[in-house]
Amino acid sequence: MRRASWHLQRVGRQLDRRFFLSLFRAMLAFVIIAAVLVWLVEKPWTLESLFDSINWAIATILGQGDSSFVVSPAGRVIAWILILFGVAIFGTITGALVALVIDFLLKEGQGLGASGYRDHIVVCGWNTTARDLIEELKGDDYKAKIVVLADVEKNPAGEGVYFVRGDSTSEADLDRAGVPEAAAALVFPTDSSGHSDMHSILTVMAIESIAPAVRTVAEVNNPKNVEHFRRAHADEILVTSRLASRLLARSALYPGLSELMTDIVSGGEGSELYRIALPDAYLGLTIDTISAKLRADHRATLLSVNRGGRAFVNPAADFVVEQGDDAVVVAESLGTLAPLELRQTTDEPRTAAVVPSA
Repeated sequence: MRRASWHLQRVGRQLDRRFFLSLFRAMLAFVIIAAVLVWLVEKPWTLESLFDSINWAIATILGQGDSSFVVSPAGRVIAWILILFGVAIFGTITGALVALVIDFLLKEGQGLGASGYRDHIVVCGWNTTARDLIEELKGDDYKAKIVVLADVEKNPAGEGVYFVRGDSTSEADLDRAGVPEAAAALVFPTDSSGHSDMHSILTVMAIESIAPAVRTVAEVNNPKNVEHFRRAHADEILVTSRLASRLLARSALYPGLSELMTDIVSGGEGSELYRIALPDAYLGLTIDTISAKLRADHRATLLSVNRGGRAFVNPAADFVVEQGDDAVVVAESLGTLAPLELRQTTDEPRTAAVVPSA
């Protein structure tokens, strides 16, 4: 409904209102003239018969008129002209409606519409990482709505993903993608050049200017540009090349780690990573007690507790969960656990950039 409303507003701004207003006035004038002529030619000169003539003229132009209302040759000629005029009027209106539907379908197919979603994920830019991310999100338990904003001719993500064609640094295109109502925006470079990083930084700045409460996650080509992403206030930053090299190094020292990491971050079979909202019953409990309850009740292994934008991994035994804490667990599925709400609030502390250390 929001998407259709956006198209109606767009068409309304382009519509020639004077043409339709003139058409309506002509139709009203023709109906009144025809009704008065029939009233003068055939009917008693009373207000009631005049009203009956006007009612007949309106019904005739709508295709529901009573042909027996007129009996004289002059009255029948008036009725024929009225019928022909009604066909022309409704042909024009029907053509306008058909043109509106066709325009809607064409604009949607070309990525020139507006998503109309709320609490969705916006993917800005397109590359192989974005393609794999879409496949991962499609199979995730969270079932988030996804919008791809990219300057390409057709939808690169396929069915089930809404496509907006445009420039991710343009506020108008970001608005069509629904960034102000989104839960998160993921920014990807279109290629491996430094220019793509600069475009991503401008994208983050544009998002922060119109929707500072939306969480932004950026993929970076060159590690030297990380500081620029921080200055642009990206919430999370991922240098994929550096992350891959760290994982390869650890796998060389400890065989099997790469397969383990691939399994827990993928959406295939086996256990996966989830960020969850801790049940109220867990408040005030120690980390060891919570770990045991998650394992017993949900077959979930606790990895960290997150508080105020900081992740506490393997905290001390006397660590106690407080109001507002959430957790990262490894489990086969969410089950009865509640996923953490994606939408970022304006008063939430900014999360530090995620860049693998040396």
